Amino acid sequence: MTEQKVKVVNRAGIHARPSAILVQNTKNFKSSIFFQKGSTKINAKSIMGIITLGAGYGSEITIYADGEDEEQAVEILVKLFESKFEEE
Repeated sequence: MTEQKVKVVNRAGIHARPSAILVQNTKNFKSSIFFQKGSTKINAKSIMGIITLGAGYGSEITIYADGEDEEQAVEILVKLFESKFEEE
């Protein structure tokens, strides 16, 4: 299992557009991928799960991936968070 903590750095937080981008980038990975914020852990391949996570600006999220392409999955997702989902 690979895990990495990230911080939501885009001002609008994780709303519909970033959620769709995240799901689009996770769906092709064979690994199981999850996001955790506090005690809430959701499937990162579920747009509704991501939206209901309520990750606003400054939130800390842990990305978990388990499977044959777990390291690549986490790397791609970390880059998306760091790039502010190309919103700013």
